Amino acid sequence: MTSRLNSNGEPGSGVRARPRLTVVSGPSGVGKSSVLAELRTMRPDIYFSVSVTTRPPRPGEVDGDHYHFVDRDAFARMVARDELLEHAEYAGNNYGTPRAPVEAALDSGRPAVLEIELQGARQVRRTMPEAQLIMLVPPNWEALVRRLTGRGTEDDAVVHRRLEVAKQELAAAEEFDAVVENADVRVAATELVTLVVGKPTVTGD
Repeated sequence: MTSRLNSNGEPGSGVRARPRLTVVSGPSGVGKSSVLAELRTMRPDIYFSVSVTTRPPRPGEVDGDHYHFVDRDAFARMVARDELLEHAEYAGNNYGTPRAPVEAALDSGRPAVLEIELQGARQVRRTMPEAQLIMLVPPNWEALVRRLTGRGTEDDAVVHRRLEVAKQELAAAEEFDAVVENADVRVAATELVTLVVGKPTVTGD
């Protein structure tokens, strides 16, 4: 189920439409990775942004595929040069979204999707106001609790913290342009397709 909170007008005739960046956010455990993986399968023409990070690669991670891995000095230079759409620190490491590849994809006519947390989504809203913000939500609170506790990989304290953060993130849904419920991965991905490719941004001739 999709709930559109804000809307943009359709482009008029005689103008060139540029796809816009779509930011997908949502609480831990809502299924963002699964839905976006399905979206990638359904629409390989969509550009999916690759974040830059200062953390070391984990086993199996490939530079330029999972992340762009850089040291802290290089990351600081990117921030100073305004080369990142958004950036934040998490668990002692820096993460950010390179601006140039996103702009290049949009300029070439490819819709672009970025998966980030709430803080980053708010930054993108400031740096790229025309971006579309979509929140992925669970069908209900109990479903999210089941998903987080059912992982069995984290202790109760960690799960409790994630749930507290989830409450804050879900409370910010009104800041987003649309809300997509993830009760079924394929259905949610199909709804994202419509949102991502259906509303280009007018840029003029």
